[in-house]
Amino acid sequence: MTIFGLGNPGPRYALTRHNVGFMVVDALTARLGSRFRTFTDRAVARRQLSGDALVLVKPLLFMNESGIVVRKQLERRPDDMLVICDDMALPFGRLRLRPSGSDGGHKGLGSIIARLGRSDFPRLRVGIDAPVRSSDGIDYVLERFPAEQEEVLSEVLQRAVDACIAVLTQGLERAMSRFNPMAAPGVEPGGKG
Repeated sequence: MTIFGLGNPGPRYALTRHNVGFMVVDALTARLGSRFRTFTDRAVARRQLSGDALVLVKPLLFMNESGIVVRKQLERRPDDMLVICDDMALPFGRLRLRPSGSDGGHKGLGSIIARLGRSDFPRLRVGIDAPVRSSDGIDYVLERFPAEQEEVLSEVLQRAVDACIAVLTQGLERAMSRFNPMAAPGVEPGGKG
């Protein structure tokens, strides 16, 4: 399986909400004891997990061009895939695994769908909350998490890592039933966050 974590390259964006895909893949790489090799347009780490080859990729073009890297990687090495990205429609920390779907307004997913010509690929969306005003979306995703969310961000990332490993070892359906119903940190199941 190839897991693509979406984000923007460079230190300016490293800790922003829009880079939660990069953060999850970094946490997964750290847990597996692997390391990224950096190429012109992507960073790639490889590892065996439960006898299966796992390839972790961070596209190093900007979010809106993620599809270029995803398509190149899959042309080079056809594989099952999982895409990890942020989602303003979900409460902070809520995870949502889906087998397919629209881009939901996410420019990175939109780029992948456009470049692959299909939307039937699994994705793990990580909730980042919505801005107070809907017109603030672009600025909002490029800001850092507030202090109270940063305090529990590592817990969110570790649960997202668990979800990725479950997809690989148990299959998407079982991972969905395990992780989709879970509440975000500090939120009761069924509550809003």
